[in-house]
Amino acid sequence: MIRLSKSVVGKAESTAVAHVIEDIGYLGMGETVGTFEHALEDYIGGGRRCICVNSGTAALHLAIQAVTRPGDEVLVPSFTFVASLQAITAAKCIPVCCDIDPVTLTLDLEDAERRITPRTTAMMPVYYGSNCVMAAQYQEFARRHHLRLVEDAAHAFGCTCQGWKIGSTGDVVCFSFDGIKNITSGEGGAIFTTDEDVIRQVSDARLLGIQKDSEKRYAGKRSWQFDVVDQGYRYHMSNIFAAIGIVQLSRFESEFAPKRRAIALEYTRLLEGNPDVRLIPMDYANEVVPHIFPLEILNGKRKKLEEALKAHDIQYGIQYFPNHLLSYFKSDYRLPVTEGVYDRIISIPMHPELTDSDIHLICDLINQL
Repeated sequence: MIRLSKSVVGKAESTAVAHVIEDIGYLGMGETVGTFEHALEDYIGGGRRCICVNSGTAALHLAIQAVTRPGDEVLVPSFTFVASLQAITAAKCIPVCCDIDPVTLTLDLEDAERRITPRTTAMMPVYYGSNCVMAAQYQEFARRHHLRLVEDAAHAFGCTCQGWKIGSTGDVVCFSFDGIKNITSGEGGAIFTTDEDVIRQVSDARLLGIQKDSEKRYAGKRSWQFDVVDQGYRYHMSNIFAAIGIVQLSRFESEFAPKRRAIALEYTRLLEGNPDVRLIPMDYANEVVPHIFPLEILNGKRKKLEEALKAHDIQYGIQYFPNHLLSYFKSDYRLPVTEGVYDRIISIPMHPELTDSDIHLICDLINQL
């Protein structure tokens, strides 16, 4: 089988976890989490603080909760994993599904602007397929409309826009470190911001709302007498997760990023010019470290490609079903670009352990449609 995606972990990660179990002896949130956060801050730069949690969804939830009030509306593309919208409703806010740009497949600002109401207080653009080309425009749009900006950068760890790393600028940026992302901590996520009020809120909220408990956890202690003034959750990251993440971060620039970029560039070379394929334009050579490799299959040939991939035991993804068509989030309006793209989109395998022969087989099947 050629996997669509996979965790790339090994002896170094095992050794780091063993150190937590055998030498540190505390598996919950402690000093190792603080070490991981500082390493991430150094990597992203921009003077940002990093707060780690146990999933990317938890990061989005806490970020939205910190910058909104219950009942607020949040602009979000319908074309995203359902986690984005669940995070908004978990914060007792209302997701307002927006259409996507047909070229970038990310939030269409013209459509978003039409959906602003007096209750709109925030927006959550999603960097689908690691495409960050609109990042600066999203920041300017949010400033112009006086909106809080929570960037869903789950696909985009290690990517840059106009020379700056995603997460190093802007309002609040959230990453995911689940098992198949650009780096993994097993499960996990992170919130980056310079907003001290957001930092305080998410730091406390990840530990059941216990005030200032994070500082004690970093020192291997915990709070026995405390106050709670806001809703909290059990969203903290464990030392085990952080130990994996520290090793993964150390491997990212030397191993994972170059391999992912090389795979994307080879896919592009082999598939460009195919009249049945639309490649999503991205700067894989310099700015984008792809988490997935989506493309649109034209002329009604996606089903034929699915059958060919299945016949050769090659996994693929159909990402994502439009959220505005789901029962829980159903809108009373259509989003034609999103709905059309869903009928054509497919993701082909993308992970650092793909071989040249894997890549050429996949592209041969596509080019034989």
